[in-house]
Amino acid sequence: MTDRAASLEGKIAVVTGVSHQGQVGETVAKALAASGAALAICARTQSNVEARAADLRQAGARVLAVATSLNEESGAKRLIEAAIEEYERIDVLVNLAGGLTRYKPAVEHSLDDWNTELSNNLLSAFLVSREVFPHMQAAGGGAIINFARAGLSQANMVAYNCAKAGIEALTRTLALEGRDSGIRVNAVAPGLVDTASNIAAMKPKDLKRWTKREDIAEVVIFLASPAAAGITGQVMTVTGWGL
Repeated sequence: MTDRAASLEGKIAVVTGVSHQGQVGETVAKALAASGAALAICARTQSNVEARAADLRQAGARVLAVATSLNEESGAKRLIEAAIEEYERIDVLVNLAGGLTRYKPAVEHSLDDWNTELSNNLLSAFLVSREVFPHMQAAGGGAIINFARAGLSQANMVAYNCAKAGIEALTRTLALEGRDSGIRVNAVAPGLVDTASNIAAMKPKDLKRWTKREDIAEVVIFLASPAAAGITGQVMTVTGWGL
């Protein structure tokens, strides 16, 4: 284990959106566990989050699995309360829940399309961050890591683009509100990621210009660690060779 990995030894990390194999949530959770953190992971579906927790436990991690919807205040509250009950504190929150589900021209987006994308990607991050903030304030600090998107000008995903732009604003606002309490808030903005679902859907011939999940996880580890003690309110673009 490297010195940087060891810097998360004994830390408690909550990671949302840990559902399927081959996705960013799974990779980030594994990296945090390998760095010494105990985990509380979350997804909507009980069977999915329990399966990911079983994989992590098999590798030696301490993991709490919580199945809940983060689009509702009660769901976000349930996740954070469960983590506090299990571990008594939360040092790191990684808001990964969400994803692109509506891909069509803006004029074809229904109100439901709009609300769904903003709820999944922006509202969920706000609700969980709001729940964890008082606990981090009481503990004297913590790190929140959101997920934005590199490049917000791609067509046919207007609601998703707007949700991710909102994540950047949420990140900077929470960073301002958390600075006197030692709460650092940053965001990771990946490019096109080599997730199992993206590869299956797009069937690329070459992955050289895709962002690697492992590279994203390394940035999360850095932002969660004391090595990033002087960084807050920033959006870190991770695009690999895609630029």
